[in-house]
Amino acid sequence: MQRTGESMRKMAGLLLGAAALLTTSGVADAQQAQARGAPVYTGLVTTKWGHKVTPENAWRSYPRPQLKRGAWQNLNGQWDYAITGAGVARPERMDGKILVPFPVESRLSGVARRIEPDDRLWYRRSFTVPADWTGQRVMLNFGGVDHEARVWVNGAIVGAHQGGFDTFGFDITDQLRTGENELLVQVVDPNSAGSQPRGKQILEPSGIWYTAVSGIWQTVWLEPVPKLHIADVRATPDIDRGVVDVQVALSVWADDTDAVRLTVRSSGTPIASTILRGNRETSIAIPKPHLWSPEDPFLYDVTAELVTVRDPYAGAKERNRTAYDARFTPGERDTYAAAQVVGAPKDRVETYFAMRKISVGPGTVAGQPALLLNNKPYFQNGTLDQGWWPDGLWTPPSEEAMRSDLVFLKKAGFNMVRKHIKVEPARYYHDADRLGMLIWQDMPSGGGEDQFVTGSSKSQAVMSSDMMAQHQNELTHMIGDLRAFPSIVMWVVNNEGWGQYDSATLARYVKGMDPGRLVNADSGWLDVAPDVSDVFDIHTYEDVPNTPQRQSRRAIVLGEYGGIGLPVANHLWRPGKDVWGYQAAKDEGDYLSRYRRKMEGVIRQAKEHGLSAAVYTQTSDVEDEINGLLTFDRAAAKAPAEQLRKIAAPLWELESRP
Repeated sequence: MQRTGESMRKMAGLLLGAAALLTTSGVADAQQAQARGAPVYTGLVTTKWGHKVTPENAWRSYPRPQLKRGAWQNLNGQWDYAITGAGVARPERMDGKILVPFPVESRLSGVARRIEPDDRLWYRRSFTVPADWTGQRVMLNFGGVDHEARVWVNGAIVGAHQGGFDTFGFDITDQLRTGENELLVQVVDPNSAGSQPRGKQILEPSGIWYTAVSGIWQTVWLEPVPKLHIADVRATPDIDRGVVDVQVALSVWADDTDAVRLTVRSSGTPIASTILRGNRETSIAIPKPHLWSPEDPFLYDVTAELVTVRDPYAGAKERNRTAYDARFTPGERDTYAAAQVVGAPKDRVETYFAMRKISVGPGTVAGQPALLLNNKPYFQNGTLDQGWWPDGLWTPPSEEAMRSDLVFLKKAGFNMVRKHIKVEPARYYHDADRLGMLIWQDMPSGGGEDQFVTGSSKSQAVMSSDMMAQHQNELTHMIGDLRAFPSIVMWVVNNEGWGQYDSATLARYVKGMDPGRLVNADSGWLDVAPDVSDVFDIHTYEDVPNTPQRQSRRAIVLGEYGGIGLPVANHLWRPGKDVWGYQAAKDEGDYLSRYRRKMEGVIRQAKEHGLSAAVYTQTSDVEDEINGLLTFDRAAAKAPAEQLRKIAAPLWELESRP
């Protein structure tokens, strides 16, 4: 979306006075909330799901659905918190209680306080390790902490992490003691005063820039594992060959007798099984593959078990040399596939994959390549999805709430969302896999204010080596965390030049790291990687969307369009404040008419020019920005889902053309 100031003026953004829409009861509610001492820092609207949140039910689902183990302990709930200056080694006393995993600025945290760049945010709680975990290593896992965390257990530091969007964990076994243990976390977050990847957070929110988020914002949990355990299972489908290629990485070096048994199931029935040496890859044939699509989101389940096998090279002449020479060869793969398992599995995880292919190839308009799904042209009708919530900010009030956005979009005729410069909890992508929703995943933007490239810029930003290293590290972790989810079909490396540097190099890196997906090097504005990017992406907020210039080797897409603003009384973020939209609709009838006009332009581009995808701004209102199909609290739709689906229906007729 467009940058404030110059960019907003270029796109003719409109400030819409919201005060006239507010009822006296809305103002009275705000005053009453303040009188009761309720947090008001983040605005007054909330969601129906937020009203149901308690310390006992806050985010109870297993947080890592693509690598699931049976035993774990959820640490969400009430923690102690304190906010201190930078010079405090440890707070002498805590300020109160905070509900994890909601960020400290949010209403659902119970705190709703702003964190300054020089502040230190502290969390503390106690926990007891289950007695039946004895003899195993205990991992302390964090789904997400923004931005820099240091962690102590029983006074001993166990690790530190930088990066607000990725998961991390520490082995805390050696710091544990019998009975109650103390966990202490310190968080530093420069927010928009820093250059780290942060997305749309800003310390002074307005317009398209939203309340800064700090601290723990995803689930914290404990998990017992053996010292040698399964660290990653990466399944890459190849529908042309009818196989799934699987890589299994272990936590440390493996011996010759350490192997992994893989079992693939279709609707609960085993269809394939093999054994491979630890830290290796293999290919598994999938008979009559059932292809995944938004219309038929079929998934295959996989069980990966860490097992011990009889020494495959026992009795061989020069046994050690034979085993060494066989490494990473077809012979080694065949030897382990026939190995004999002894004893019980030492570790077991559940995962899944989909047989689907995303690519660029011939489309319905001669000479213009198109986005293909499973080797057929497939128009991707999406929304810009920012994933912010009035009561939880970055953290949805619940998985049910998070899933509701996807359910609405499916009903409204959308088959794709562009997850806009934010990373969601893993359960979001899990739900998209099962509901059938394609996802374009943005890398959250970073950089300083003077490193934001404008629409008229002719060169990219210059970053320090440290800034580039941090950005690339977080990009790597994001892909590593998410590439197991089949719903993700495209990585978006840059958005509108926000901290854009060396785009072609980053796009090549992403494509090399995950060749099974498409790469959008530059969404909007400065297109500097035409030889690497799989799409040519423009942003257009005109009344009727502009048409991208045709390309000989890339698909053409509208990475952003739409932006019809319609404020809805009693559902606004800050009563009495101005709200922001690219265009102003007078009422619901005008809103639907404007939407129809834009969608008719998209359909015409698809038919006449070979447009492959369009991303409407946006799923919901966010704070002061009222461009959503839904209000910020998701309580009201600005147009019926059935009407939106009907308007988009001609898009699917294009795919059936010869």
